[in-house]
Amino acid sequence: MNAIYLDHAATTPMHPAVIEAMTPVYHEVFGNPSSVHQFGRKARRILDEARRSVADQIGTSDKEIVFTSGGTEADNLALIGTAFANKDKGNHIITTSMEHHATLHAAQYLEENGFDVTYLKPDSNGLIASEDVKMALTDQTIVVSIMMVNNETGMIQPISEIGELLQEHQAYFHTDAVQAFGTIEVKVEALNVDLLSISGHKINGPKGIGFLYIKEGTLINTLQFGGEQERKRRPGTENVPAVKGLQVAVERMAEEMEERKDSYQNYKHLFLHTLKEREVPFTVNGDPDKMVDTIVNLSFPGMNVETLLTNFDLSGIAASSGSACTAGSVEPSHVLSEMYGSGDPRTTNSIRFSFGMANTEENVKEAAEKVASIIHRLM
Repeated sequence: MNAIYLDHAATTPMHPAVIEAMTPVYHEVFGNPSSVHQFGRKARRILDEARRSVADQIGTSDKEIVFTSGGTEADNLALIGTAFANKDKGNHIITTSMEHHATLHAAQYLEENGFDVTYLKPDSNGLIASEDVKMALTDQTIVVSIMMVNNETGMIQPISEIGELLQEHQAYFHTDAVQAFGTIEVKVEALNVDLLSISGHKINGPKGIGFLYIKEGTLINTLQFGGEQERKRRPGTENVPAVKGLQVAVERMAEEMEERKDSYQNYKHLFLHTLKEREVPFTVNGDPDKMVDTIVNLSFPGMNVETLLTNFDLSGIAASSGSACTAGSVEPSHVLSEMYGSGDPRTTNSIRFSFGMANTEENVKEAAEKVASIIHRLM
């Protein structure tokens, strides 16, 4: 039985070029980048080159890039660090009720520490209206955080439009672009953002590395202490091999973006077409015309998340759900609950399939055939 990976929104396999680039760094570059001797300078050159490279890809300066351990740390630094640095200007935060938990839990922490947080609800397609952001703004608002692409549904939010309306407001604008980077263009100036989070392992890079774009002039506090690395914003000896891997992943992503986009669009179409051919009852969660090519979230009427995922796994198919599965029970997806209401069956019968480098036309079609057989057997 050939295992088929349809969970690229969770993590991606490393690109061979990334592994090839990181290996000699592990072997040959062990100096501390903060050291002034030749061993340290060799490591520093790798950091500096990588910082310039990733900055170029989002259209900014290397001085505005802070390397982190990934998207979660970047989201935490953006929200909590910016909120505390600007609390003399106000105590109001705006985010959405369907953010990744890295943002939601950071927002909840801020609430526990005296900040007032507004959680905007999406419409039934999973979209946030810029007008809702405008209505929620007050003279106390200091941070607005809205993800660019939802990790469960793949829906693309109107980030540039929201950023434009914030231009004349004091609030800093952050977007979690973890699921967007590599699937759609991400240029900070066009998006009108002050802070932007990226994770390496979602773009065929290594785990444990990412970065936060911080626009020059943004007031932000560090969350950690003990060193002056990353312009005093993220102390600790840098992970040089992972930074090199991130650089190569970003460069390969840029070089191959159009080719990948065409492939992933084809994979999604083939997958859905095969299900329709096999007369599988399903609906797409969200607006298909406003989502990325890599993700599709499907509701299977009459089905159950735990049963589906178990049967898929036994058949060699890796997929996922926003539902939290525990012993004997399923906690509904918070994203779908916000879209449809907490009692809607779509919150517990929906599966996310996500496409990427581990896929071919052959294994995508095979996966769809297996999914169809499983659904028909369970009906």
